[in-house]
Amino acid sequence: MQRYSLILLFVLPFLTGCGDYNSVMKTADYEYKYEAAKGYYTDGSYRKAAEAFMQVLAILKGTQYGDECLFMLGMSNYRMGDFEAASDYFKKYYQSYPKGHYVELCRYYCAMSYYNCVRDTRLDQTSTMEALNEFSTFLEYYPETQLKAQTQDMIFNLQDKLVEKEFLSAKMYYDLGTYLGNMTSSGCSNYESCVVTAQNALKDYPYASPERKEELSILVLRAKYHLARQSVVEKRVERFRDAIDEYYAFLNEFPESQYMKEANNIFNHSERVVAKKGNLTHEELDEDMTKTKRSNKKK
Repeated sequence: MQRYSLILLFVLPFLTGCGDYNSVMKTADYEYKYEAAKGYYTDGSYRKAAEAFMQVLAILKGTQYGDECLFMLGMSNYRMGDFEAASDYFKKYYQSYPKGHYVELCRYYCAMSYYNCVRDTRLDQTSTMEALNEFSTFLEYYPETQLKAQTQDMIFNLQDKLVEKEFLSAKMYYDLGTYLGNMTSSGCSNYESCVVTAQNALKDYPYASPERKEELSILVLRAKYHLARQSVVEKRVERFRDAIDEYYAFLNEFPESQYMKEANNIFNHSERVVAKKGNLTHEELDEDMTKTKRSNKKK
């Protein structure tokens, strides 16, 4: 075996350097093919390495090289950008070799594979959730890992992405307003959906940035205010009181908010409506709304 290793030492540089890939793939000598695969990986020929590792994976399973081969196969796919395949191999590794030499790295790179598959905020965020779950599990298994700082940064980035997704959804509902194509018989479902979506985001992601929390909170206040304005007289006072309560919550958390002028206008109008027990015409409500919009443009 020592003699065989010495032969490989001299042959492999020539083999990989000259790209004699076909000979490697055709040989039945799995040890030779495995060493060649590692040579391809070292040279950065990750596709060739992945194909060679794949051919010997089943043969090496159960040997002292089995776990290393699976890890290298995952890394080859990761390095060449096939993150979906890489995540499968890394997951297979830590499930098959829970105490293997590379298990920590496999859990980390499995999470990184999902991270690299994360899509635009406006699209489906399944990969974001999978990456977040893998990173969180990684820290549970290895709380003192040297990769802790990087992992925590990734978790914060992923959480911000999910918060952004919820913010865009809440804003979409708010922008739809009283659009008939998305309303129930109450005539206010878009504003209600905005409130629910924004409040859930604030609850589910307490570590969101202060700026995003502020934007979500003002959306809730705006939506509750417009929901009250669109309500029938019987529900108007109750909903304006709800908007007033929301104003105080907003004021308490964001006393220096850039939206405070708008919030004060909402509060003043809501107080006026409640004082008159909701007995304002739609024309009067619209007049006050116009004043609010003008105030917002001046800030």
